[in-house]
Amino acid sequence: MINLTPDINCSICPRLKNFREENKEKFPTGWNAPVPTWGNIDSELLIVGLAPGLKGANLTGRPFTGDYAGILLYNTLIKYKFASGTYQADPNDGLTLINCKILNAVRCVPPQNKPTTQEEKNCRPYLKSAIENMMNLKIILALGVIAHNNILSCFNISNSKVKFKHGQYIQLNEKISLVDSYHVSKYNTSTRLLTTEMFENLIESIHVKLD
Repeated sequence: MINLTPDINCSICPRLKNFREENKEKFPTGWNAPVPTWGNIDSELLIVGLAPGLKGANLTGRPFTGDYAGILLYNTLIKYKFASGTYQADPNDGLTLINCKILNAVRCVPPQNKPTTQEEKNCRPYLKSAIENMMNLKIILALGVIAHNNILSCFNISNSKVKFKHGQYIQLNEKISLVDSYHVSKYNTSTRLLTTEMFENLIESIHVKLD
């Protein structure tokens, strides 16, 4: 398999490239580039988010690191042995992933955190490549509807036939299942659309299945 990774100066999506350039001026010490995947390619669990946060992964260069979403995600992964160490919102915090890999469906930060359909499509080969290269992959956790839809597209499954639903397991093929979760965003947790208990229960169920 060819491991496709966006070039650090990727210009496939002009709007996203221009937004990155704007943020390089505002945050000159930040990452401000496509955010790479994090974790071991031999892992059984792949977690897919939406896109880098403007003041999170876009600045730190590590998925879900530096903004509110990482707090619930990484502390839960630590609790259920998918990560080790202490999450301190810094890529140099020493945190390590265990049997888990993390990436975003769209690798560059989009304005208002909303990628266009074409931008999702442009970035999809990188998601598909990541999935195909994980030979031990058993479960993909989709954080939100956009991740859910893009994962289905990688398997040529229509999202009109398989709607997003928090907590559901979907068999993608004979080997890989998709699990849906509401995104671990500050908005979802503050409105209690997603509670800590809900997310922990879901990660625990994944842990049990992979144990």
